Amino acid sequence: MVRVPLTPDEVRRGQEIGALLREARGARTLMDVAVGAGISPETLRKIETGRIPTPAFTTVAQLAAQVGLSLDAIWRSVEADPAAVDLGRVS
Repeated sequence: MVRVPLTPDEVRRGQEIGALLREARGARTLMDVAVGAGISPETLRKIETGRIPTPAFTTVAQLAAQVGLSLDAIWRSVEADPAAVDLGRVS
């Protein structure tokens, strides 16, 4: 199977999602958030640094729940002007 190269927009979105998740993680350790989301710390590190620009939806959903972000907020952050984003934290 041939993998289609990612578009620059897909790469940008992946980097923005990673940065948003990293910011929302705050002082929590990478290990704690990764284990809570059911993924390896190395996978989380790659997502946060943009080296996995298209993580699976379920992975993003699990990470969002761990760091208190809504999926709507994540979507808005990658589609809108970053300066205008309300993080939409959930409890």
